[in-house]
Amino acid sequence: MIRIAVANQKGGVGKTTTAINLATALAATGWKVLLIDLDPQGNASTGLGVHQSERARSSYELLTGDCTLDEAVIATKVPRLDLIAATVDLSGAEIELVEYEERTHRLDKALNGASERWDICLIDCPPSLGLLTINAMVGARSLLVPLQCEFFALEGLSQLLNTVERIRARFNPELSILGVALTMYDRRNNLTEQVAEDVRACLGNVVFDTVIPRNVRLSEAPSYGVPALIYDIRCAGSEAYMGLARELIGRLPLKAKAVAA
Repeated sequence: MIRIAVANQKGGVGKTTTAINLATALAATGWKVLLIDLDPQGNASTGLGVHQSERARSSYELLTGDCTLDEAVIATKVPRLDLIAATVDLSGAEIELVEYEERTHRLDKALNGASERWDICLIDCPPSLGLLTINAMVGARSLLVPLQCEFFALEGLSQLLNTVERIRARFNPELSILGVALTMYDRRNNLTEQVAEDVRACLGNVVFDTVIPRNVRLSEAPSYGVPALIYDIRCAGSEAYMGLARELIGRLPLKAKAVAA
């Protein structure tokens, strides 16, 4: 199973929107997808229409070892897309996990014991570089970074990249950066164009060609409990995420793509 963490310690960059719609786009192409909501806010779970009453077992119980991955899985409204939901209990996990043995490898162990039901797993991380995000990076094999097209876009990115290097050196030598996705792109704004140029000049081919535009439909969809690709498949945001999914698949190693085929 291919494992990708969707992470950025900066909030409001479209991370959860990217995780939800990218997972839906991959499912639409025929892939069997698992989305793990590792953010205590649980926005990915809400955005997929999974209510609090349906979250009897969540990513919190998965990390603490109170349930297996298969026991925590919830089928969503999207064909071929399953979810491990998040609850507010995760907010205390950062402290609780300190007492656990191999606290940085809790998610990795859970994923290693998973069945072969899924081709790919996306992990929606909280907006921080705490223990939950570290668990995601240790459990993942690749990292996708949503980056908002604003003046402070690159601020903090170096910290994230340094964290990736430390994780690679100490815990997970397989971790690599799959790509950086520019989000909230507004062609009418000259600053947006300048920021995009600066990011590409700094990071080069790491940045995906596909950009995610500012789009009202992307903002509206979560309130209806469905991804934008279901809410309005013809909107600019949905088309962009379909393009990003195709580009992401093209970047996966041939071996990984063969496993998922």
